[in-house]
Amino acid sequence: MLDILRCVLRLYQVYKYISKYNFSIQVKKNLTIQIMEVQICRACLGTSPVMINIFDNAPGLGISIAGMITQCTPYEISKGDGFPENICESCLHCARSAFEIRQTIEKSHQKILKLKNRKVLTVNLRKDVCSPEIKKPHKCTYCQKTFKKKWNLQQHMRGVHTGERPYKCSHCSKSFSSREGLKIHIRTHTGEKPYKCSQCPKSFSTKDHLQLHIRTHTGERPYKCPQCPQSFAQKNGLTSHTRTHTGERPYSCTHCSKSFSTQSQVMLHIRTHTGERPYKCSHCSKSFSEKGSLKKHMRTHTGERPYKCSHCSKLFSIRSHLKTHIRTHTGERPYKCSQCSKSFSNRGYLTAHIRTHTGERPYKCSHCSKSFSSRSYLTPHIRTHTGERPYKCSHCSKSFSFKSNLIEHIRTHTGERPYKCSHCSKSFSHKNTLNRHIRTHK
Repeated sequence: MLDILRCVLRLYQVYKYISKYNFSIQVKKNLTIQIMEVQICRACLGTSPVMINIFDNAPGLGISIAGMITQCTPYEISKGDGFPENICESCLHCARSAFEIRQTIEKSHQKILKLKNRKVLTVNLRKDVCSPEIKKPHKCTYCQKTFKKKWNLQQHMRGVHTGERPYKCSHCSKSFSSREGLKIHIRTHTGEKPYKCSQCPKSFSTKDHLQLHIRTHTGERPYKCPQCPQSFAQKNGLTSHTRTHTGERPYSCTHCSKSFSTQSQVMLHIRTHTGERPYKCSHCSKSFSEKGSLKKHMRTHTGERPYKCSHCSKLFSIRSHLKTHIRTHTGERPYKCSQCSKSFSNRGYLTAHIRTHTGERPYKCSHCSKSFSSRSYLTPHIRTHTGERPYKCSHCSKSFSFKSNLIEHIRTHTGERPYKCSHCSKSFSHKNTLNRHIRTHK
């Protein structure tokens, strides 16, 4: 252990030194060329008959040597940064030892945290952590698994082998393999939330949900990716993220050839085949395939607008609408047309614009033969057939088919004249009136 700690200290000291040396390399470009010709170790600046590329994977660890060093020191290593790209065997041994002790400490820390959460007494802590084998006297008759407690074995057998679900809900037809599972489920009927957060007014139906919530206050992200610097508050977040490195997509659609990295993604996708919309609005007849979509829709009833612009006083009910609005302040237009020089602040605007090149008009009117390039054009057109006028004036009894017509009408009540002439002091309530006026100056 003392040798490993010496390796960690040596690696850190060498990298403190090289950070100063790197500066001199930046200044003296001719020295950089000389270094690249003669292979030297990036860590100790020494030469060795055996050199390893610093961007190769460390054998058996699933991470590059550069990644190990980045996690164990405060220095970032990247390809093409002008510094040596090799490491000697001695320094690689030190880097590997430092990385392994860091992983060991992190695992031990997580184990101790779990024991503390279970309120294990200090006197038993050493026994619980260091005991080479915890006694598990209860053995499954179907497989080789063993359990510390009898009820753990019973729960395992019901959940994995027998499928028995003896605990039935008195409120609905659901049944469960464990008493605890039934107890948690019943809270969905009663609304009971016994686990209260000590830092805010929120409460939860399960202890696990409370613990996850507390991390939003503490910022704790105990699940760390071994292949990049990202970390996560939930284990399933790390599992899903790891698949972005491995490319694994274990969840396959039963209706088509598509596959997904998470179970929730495949469930949502399957609803595009089945048409299932399980999330129903309690205020109207609408239903949705995603819980998030229902949550956004509910704000049309409640008027809640939780997303505030940091540049002005405007509020929004949907985060993406705020993001698009902020671009009116910054001028950012990230969505560029591949067929002309135009760019847009919103992906939907770009999609509609591209149809001006392709001539595509996928939105067809069910009342006549007309078709449109955008749903936003079709919806007002349909009102010319139905006579619907959903935009009502709050000052009088008039109503309008188009929101823009209502806005213009309201100015007849308020006297607002936002369109100002740049040639004289006159202002107007309608843009087309301003345009006609400007022609009198020409």
